[in-house]
Amino acid sequence: MKLFIVFSLLVILTVFQEQISSFSLNIPSSPGYYQDGDFVIGGLFSLQVTQGDTRTRFGFHSTTYIPEYVYIDFTKHYQHLLAMVFAIETINKDPNILFNLSLGFYLFNVNFIEMKAMESSMALISGESPPTPNYSCRPEKSDKLVAVIGGISAGISTQISRVLSLYNVPQMSYAPYNPSLGTGVQPQPPYQFPVNTAALNQGIIQLLLYFDWVWVGLVVPDDMRGEIFLRNITEEMTKHRLCVAFAEKVPEFPAKDTTDRQRFLERFTLTNVIVVFGDTYSLLRFVYNIFCNSPLGNVWITTSDWDITILPFGQSLSYTYFGGGLSFSDHMDELLGFKDFLRGVQPGKYPHDIFIQDVWSNLFECPYLDGYWIRNLSRCEQNGTLASRALHVWDMNTSPPSYKVHAAVNAIAQALREELLLRAEAGLLDKRAPGAPPPWKLHPFLKKGQLGRNTDEENPVNKQVLTTKLDIFNYQSLQNGTKAQVKVGEFVFESGTVHHFSLNDTLITWGEYYNEIPFSICSPSCILGFRKTPLEGKPFCCFNCLPCPQGEIANETDVDQCIKCPEDQYPNEEQFQCLPKIMTFLSHEDTLGAVLVSLTISLSAFSALILGLFICYRDTPVVRANNRNLSYILLVSLMLCFSCSLIFIGQPRRVTCVLRQMIFGVVFSVAVSAILAKTFTVVVAFKAIKPGSKLQMWMVTRLSHAIVCSGSFIQVCICAVWLGTYPPFPDIDVQSEFGQIILWCNEGSTLAFYCVLGYLGFLAVLSLLIAFLARRLPDSFNEAKTITFSMLVFCSVWISFIPTYLSSKGKTMVAVEILSILASSAGLLACIFLPKCYVILLGSRDQSRKKFFKKTSFVRQSNLP
Repeated sequence: MKLFIVFSLLVILTVFQEQISSFSLNIPSSPGYYQDGDFVIGGLFSLQVTQGDTRTRFGFHSTTYIPEYVYIDFTKHYQHLLAMVFAIETINKDPNILFNLSLGFYLFNVNFIEMKAMESSMALISGESPPTPNYSCRPEKSDKLVAVIGGISAGISTQISRVLSLYNVPQMSYAPYNPSLGTGVQPQPPYQFPVNTAALNQGIIQLLLYFDWVWVGLVVPDDMRGEIFLRNITEEMTKHRLCVAFAEKVPEFPAKDTTDRQRFLERFTLTNVIVVFGDTYSLLRFVYNIFCNSPLGNVWITTSDWDITILPFGQSLSYTYFGGGLSFSDHMDELLGFKDFLRGVQPGKYPHDIFIQDVWSNLFECPYLDGYWIRNLSRCEQNGTLASRALHVWDMNTSPPSYKVHAAVNAIAQALREELLLRAEAGLLDKRAPGAPPPWKLHPFLKKGQLGRNTDEENPVNKQVLTTKLDIFNYQSLQNGTKAQVKVGEFVFESGTVHHFSLNDTLITWGEYYNEIPFSICSPSCILGFRKTPLEGKPFCCFNCLPCPQGEIANETDVDQCIKCPEDQYPNEEQFQCLPKIMTFLSHEDTLGAVLVSLTISLSAFSALILGLFICYRDTPVVRANNRNLSYILLVSLMLCFSCSLIFIGQPRRVTCVLRQMIFGVVFSVAVSAILAKTFTVVVAFKAIKPGSKLQMWMVTRLSHAIVCSGSFIQVCICAVWLGTYPPFPDIDVQSEFGQIILWCNEGSTLAFYCVLGYLGFLAVLSLLIAFLARRLPDSFNEAKTITFSMLVFCSVWISFIPTYLSSKGKTMVAVEILSILASSAGLLACIFLPKCYVILLGSRDQSRKKFFKKTSFVRQSNLP
């Protein structure tokens, strides 16, 4: 009986002690994971996306409760909670950190619901759940809360801060850094882990430049953080000649989806590369719209804040949609012992962890209870290991949020250590019942941030680091079929400049849709020889390609302007290279030059032959008629006219340029003056033999010589003036002929050149008129008709010469002048002297025949009897 009474008392005492302990700790009845300690750190995490706790419709104290409908289970987020447990256990194992005092924790799952985050924050402050606002239900000495870690997003962190800042409780936010967080009316904003946004922007720019991705889409959440990133990255892209194909702003889940699906699909098919900035929760609406379409085959560039290995609406399809993606993550050292800690996590090891059961049942796909959407944990593997789970539901590598949570715990522990040291120095530390310091006393130490994950490194909380190192990961499928985030490069940004960028592109795989580096351009590159022409209303990355204008080249791809070749070079046929031009002139080796030389020599020889014939028959009436001396002068001058053509052939030099025009002008003036003198001789001769004429025949010879001399002298004077003012000189022409530099003789004074031609024309026209008037004078040897015809030929040749000469360039121009000289000279020779040659040769043959017949007749008469 006594034993029964004693046993009953022990049971009653035990129950009473548990009640006292429960009262002193005042553990709230709301779902939470509590572990006692001398100091307690609160933790607010987000493990699920739910429809919402219906109690929020009626107030915190409403007893009406409808279970939450779970949209998405973020099983990977359970690592954030485990990182906090691991950090606290590590600190508690080292008695030197907190002087043999321990840390405890109280963890809540707020499920991305801002109202729930505020309720849980008030529960941490008041000590009961549902909370009693502005009241603390703990005994004064049992208030152990020193700081709170949370939340995962800016919205959650803001609502937590609204409550904690009223009580000056330190809050360590592990959300992506948001400059607008805590800028409201809160007296004490949450501590954040800053990021160097300039480094991230430059890292993305360097990646785009490395692969020549110039046509890129942008996706950001529709909030202030997304607006800032969109503005900054657009400016940097413009500086580096990169174009924004489109910019998509995503409303935060669960806001009403106003996306035009057809427009959404059209925009995301504009480009192969899309830069996404945001976190996993803020991009849920975007991921859902992607999942509603067939895989688009895009290459995704993002940050570690958005875990592309998670496709919440189709977990196993994440690689199909986002495989080959590239993500930037802050470089993190390995947390020693954390992987071993994760391998040892099992439901049986942490029986008080109310979150592990739901996470474990999802990770190991426990079967559902009959008729319920609840998994039966007892019917799935209890002794499994997290290391065996696929990447889309679990990752054994430390995620950036987990790293931040671990660092936040160490920062709080370091602040507690500093506070305890001060209390010990002041003699106020009672090691038997030390009591938690007021939370506000930790702020000065947290602002210093002197603890760095149990090392001598500087804690990154609220510190801007001058040097930022980012790792680049590639989401790929390994040979054994498992999926992994593989490090393929790194980027170091130091003192505002790009210090180092390296990428091992041989390690990169591009998902299920590309076997090689994909292109991301608005318009195909303009090949060599073409230039870009912008398209109206389009960014500068969109353009047409037009061939370079004649004489210009494009020796690079995608040039805005073609460049001209130097004057001594010319573009090749494809217009991407300048080639040296060929020096060209009318030379003796050319076919045209050889033909002209042969023709010149032949005509000169023919003229010499006629001259010899005239000398041989100088006493014949045909030769003596119209002054044979003039005929000799004319024949010699024609020989010189033919010969001067040779000076036009060959490389132009200063001497030849001067001689060719001067000799041509003077010799031709002598020839035309001789013809004019012959014409006057015809007229004067007929007038001299008329009865009663006062003119004498001796005057005819003197007059003809005077005409030749005066006519030639005037031309010599014109040439002398030409030489004295602006004489001809050798020049080059680099424009007229494609690919050639023409060596030619510049006439110098164009006026003097045409004065020479004009004077020759004047003499020719004067001879033509006089000969035309004397064509009907009677005489067997009247040359007026032949002179008239020869002058018609001469004038026709030189009249046609002028337009032909002006429209010709290079060799052709020289050949035209030579042909004009030869044609006009040959016309004079043929029209004037060929009839006389015919008469001379025919007359001598007739005389020989007469002598022969006369001799034969004489012999016959001598033989007569």
